[in-house]
Amino acid sequence: MVKKRDRLEVIYDILRLIQDRHNSIKPTPLLRYSNLSSQRFSEYMDELITKDFVKEIKDKKGRKYITLTDKGFKYLERYKTIINFIDDFNL
Repeated sequence: MVKKRDRLEVIYDILRLIQDRHNSIKPTPLLRYSNLSSQRFSEYMDELITKDFVKEIKDKKGRKYITLTDKGFKYLERYKTIINFIDDFNL
């Protein structure tokens, strides 16, 4: 049975992809690795930018990159704590 990812898990996966690539990734590879449709990906990105989990930056040539904010790093830490808690108690 394939388990559908819940919202918090999808957010974690997106933030983790950014972190794992030295906190800087272009939008297209992020979309590809996120395993979401482009519409769903856009919805998540809009929310993450609005809520200040990630930000878009441009380099000198105008290329866009997505990076984590402090709030994004904090989410990753707390999410791991929650998952470890769930695992410790077999919930």
